[in-house]
Amino acid sequence: MSSVSEASNPDVNNTSTTEKNNYSAKPPFFNGDATQFFWWKRKMYNYIIEMDDDLRDVIKDRTGFEVEEEGTIAARKKLTAVQKKIYKKHNRVRGILVEALTHSKYMNIGDRSTAKAIFESLCSTYK
Repeated sequence: MSSVSEASNPDVNNTSTTEKNNYSAKPPFFNGDATQFFWWKRKMYNYIIEMDDDLRDVIKDRTGFEVEEEGTIAARKKLTAVQKKIYKKHNRVRGILVEALTHSKYMNIGDRSTAKAIFESLCSTYK
């Protein structure tokens, strides 16, 4: 009888976390199949929460400051310490969502300024 070590078992060792909770697995990919959207959405929520449970709030809440079309802000130096943390989380979630889409799906999203706008656009398109 052979045993599988944790190091060689892909189900056990397919992700890596550090003390800073930097989740390294790739986000779930959305292929544009509307029948699979609900499943993808649940997987994406789980992925984001596993990274940092506060990141899910980025999808639900507004940023509280003006964000340009491509997710940047012109007056970043004027942000408070709290706003900078929110901005950093926003960019992290926005990057996860962008990475989970094909280029053509990303380009079909009208408002790509925030993670919330991207997620809401996907929800309204594929629900």
